[in-house]
Amino acid sequence: MLVGEISEITRYPVKSFAGESLESCSVDTYGLFGDRFCAFLDESKEGWNRFITARDIPKMLGYSARLINNEISVKSPNGEIFSWNEDLLKEIQRYTNREISKGDYRAPNPQDPKLMSVDTANILIVTDASLRRLESIWGKPLDKRRFRANIILSLDENTMDETAWIGKQLSIGDVKLKVESNCERCSIITLDPDTLERDVTLLKKVNEQMNLCFGLYASVINLGQIHVGQKVYLSD
Repeated sequence: MLVGEISEITRYPVKSFAGESLESCSVDTYGLFGDRFCAFLDESKEGWNRFITARDIPKMLGYSARLINNEISVKSPNGEIFSWNEDLLKEIQRYTNREISKGDYRAPNPQDPKLMSVDTANILIVTDASLRRLESIWGKPLDKRRFRANIILSLDENTMDETAWIGKQLSIGDVKLKVESNCERCSIITLDPDTLERDVTLLKKVNEQMNLCFGLYASVINLGQIHVGQKVYLSD
């Protein structure tokens, strides 16, 4: 069943930095190629608690990262350009008293599914219908960048509520994804992507009206290439 088409693709080469808008991207076992290749870590902690994110340092959202020929390029809020190196580590370290380090997940084999900085189930999908609904609920203009989706889908008019997609498959050309779960939201969505001002009323509305869930996590079944404008089909 046709459910819509891809309207936007966004990759985040550095975890919790702003990402890059793409017209097309290859899909690997762990998700979009190059997504969350690098992250900042607190080595005193274990598991997911090791990752330093915008929950810890909101100013991270003001830095934008791109992947160019498998190399990370970062632009700071004042326009300074960094590579994934010690200079960037010093730049981010000044925002926190916690000692942080760099984590680089660009494995020699990019097909390695154990890209541990990628969030649950690999790819985060948000639909235009859900964005419109939440904007109406919130009563304020809603910037879709708050939700850090990899793929934004423009749905056909008669498409079922996407929360019913869990357990089903999405086909995008050769790429096949399995919709695994809803995405449970945290305080990062309360931060304006440009001003970094916090508005906790958004998270409150998502909690009250959507059980704290917004968007879908999908895992990768078949690899391939996706592009903006590509049709998306749903099947059991």
